Amino acid sequence: MNPNNQPPGPLRAAATAPSSATPASAEVERTIIAYNDVQIETLSQGHGSVIVILPSLGRAAEDYDDVAPRLTAAGFRVLRPQPRGIGESKGPMDQLDMHAFAADVAAVLDHEQAGPAVVVGHAWGSQPARMLAQDRPDLVRGLVMAAASAGKLPPESTEKPYGRLREAIDGAGDLSLPEAQRLRYLRQAFFAPGHDPRPWLTGWFPETHRAQAHARNVTPVDAYFAGGTVPMLDLQAQFDAVVVPDIFKPMLGERVTVSVIPDAGHALAPEQPAAMSEAVADFARRLSGTGR
Repeated sequence: MNPNNQPPGPLRAAATAPSSATPASAEVERTIIAYNDVQIETLSQGHGSVIVILPSLGRAAEDYDDVAPRLTAAGFRVLRPQPRGIGESKGPMDQLDMHAFAADVAAVLDHEQAGPAVVVGHAWGSQPARMLAQDRPDLVRGLVMAAASAGKLPPESTEKPYGRLREAIDGAGDLSLPEAQRLRYLRQAFFAPGHDPRPWLTGWFPETHRAQAHARNVTPVDAYFAGGTVPMLDLQAQFDAVVVPDIFKPMLGERVTVSVIPDAGHALAPEQPAAMSEAVADFARRLSGTGR
């Protein structure tokens, strides 16, 4: 661990054409971690320093099936906890706040007993990632905010935090809507121009979506915004229509490194898995001082 929490040097993320090609990887193991009245299913694979990936609003760990093996091939162990309501992850779903979702991830890392991890929070997943760093700083080495809305806005802004394209974001996962309408929403909010949004027609979990949205609405942004004091990578997508960019570094200073992935939208992982993986791996290496 970087004892002084110093940020890594500048990072560059190279664009790659969207591809289904995935490197050979360690076998995925599914385990159940139980605590109190909660159980969390976790997809784990690989060996080395731990990287945790937390998915987007109402979506599952499988969204990173092309990212995780690239990280394991780069020498990391990857943990992907399923949010409550998905797979075998179960527990109370009503009146949850962000502390509850962070506690689920903490239980997984406590079980792993591998020291502090780099935690990747994609979109909504950036919120429990930061909450975890606030509540359990012993478990977090660094944070990757992947296509992440910060929850705060520039002083001159008249927007509502987390308010951009709310109808499209929520409608994309509304299984009661016609497919054509959902595809319009997916193109509008999640995918870069020219990318096929059909992979995200499936993989939505409405009960989880509702619980996570409630947690976002009832948890004060100041409770988690800063994500503790660890180094942070603000991993932006070039064509992200949802995120108000460049909030973290002006507010949090030099511990934030900014990197932009070209030819990607808010969905990010299905569009540029190789570039996303490379940026995360470079950040994790720099934190551990191992280089390439």
